[in-house]
Amino acid sequence: MRAATTHRVILGIGGGIAAYKICEVASSLAKIGVDVVPVMTAGAQEFVTPLSLATLCRHPAYTDRDFWAATHSRPLHIDLGESADLLVIAPLTANTLGKLAHGLADNLLTNTVLASTCPVLLVPAMNTDMWQQHSVQRNWQQLLADPRYHAIAPGAGRLACDRVGQGRLAEPQEILAVIDSLLLTRGQRDLAGKHLLISAGSTQEYLDPVRFIGNPSTGKMGVALAQAAAHRGAAVTLVHGPMAVEHRQALTGVQQIAVTTAAEMQQALVAQLPQADWIIMAAAVADVRPRDRAPQKLPKAALPDQLPLAPVPDIAAHLASLKKDHQRLIGFAAQTGEIESPARQKLQRKGLDAIVANPIDRANSGFGSDSNQAILLGRSGQRHEVPACAKRHLAHQIYDFVNALGDR
Repeated sequence: MRAATTHRVILGIGGGIAAYKICEVASSLAKIGVDVVPVMTAGAQEFVTPLSLATLCRHPAYTDRDFWAATHSRPLHIDLGESADLLVIAPLTANTLGKLAHGLADNLLTNTVLASTCPVLLVPAMNTDMWQQHSVQRNWQQLLADPRYHAIAPGAGRLACDRVGQGRLAEPQEILAVIDSLLLTRGQRDLAGKHLLISAGSTQEYLDPVRFIGNPSTGKMGVALAQAAAHRGAAVTLVHGPMAVEHRQALTGVQQIAVTTAAEMQQALVAQLPQADWIIMAAAVADVRPRDRAPQKLPKAALPDQLPLAPVPDIAAHLASLKKDHQRLIGFAAQTGEIESPARQKLQRKGLDAIVANPIDRANSGFGSDSNQAILLGRSGQRHEVPACAKRHLAHQIYDFVNALGDR
């Protein structure tokens, strides 16, 4: 008997060489306490053994042999379907895709899908020519029109057949990120039809080509916000400062605009503002810049003893002066010590609709951390405290909070 707080994920594995990647997904989920139940098609067993999946999942791997065996008190597909919080099919083959699109069920996996009501995550992988077939694309689009189905489209690259093109299975970390969001939101797409404009990372204000004023922000919170919004159905534009390649690669389907300075960030955000419904200012923008910028590296002896500084634009306040009545502007306040009072002042002073006050002087919070904690404040006095959690979990709670503010 699983604990009431444990999520159960039915992990359906189709027949394809990409099945080996699912071993990492299965192991990662099991390690964080998710109840992972592998269900393998006959084709999948040609690439990965049931014993391998059972060992990684800490749970028996079910096959069609179990489906047809009279060893269960209730039909196996009914038990699996009714107990699932999420069903993931990866790799999704053209064969299984066609069956699902037409409501067909001739094996344990497809019968379990029809016997369940939970969200289903589809992660296809196949040869480029197979993926581009009209019939395959028709089936794909038909399933995507059903709100129950969520998907990670195949990526492009070198395939097992040596073809270079679209058809690669999504990487395990991307699959895990979407699974995480779907378990948190139960598959809701409450941001569908909205366009979110998000800023992330630090800005850098240069003294010369190699020296700058900046801060330790890595952009992880902004990446989490962009992922969570996309997983909830939003169109997302992320304007970000210098950021690690792995963070940028984690943003499939998100429009990215790279900038360096505060002035460049303001220009990009103002340009994107008209199409945005919500603007989330998660970037740690520099407060000042060197008054003068040298075109060449200054010799050490030429560095000034006192550095003349000039203010940078207050981007959040400027956006507040430009936004329309239907738009919501949410700021961030990275603070040390007592965080709530300064955040409330910033909320009012800058004309924000809500603000996220988060400490940067506590363990496992703030810049560079994978986790965060915050106090969420609304303009009309709303308040919600979020204890330490993964940054993507905080992002979802921020969206829940903003949704609860109601329409303007």
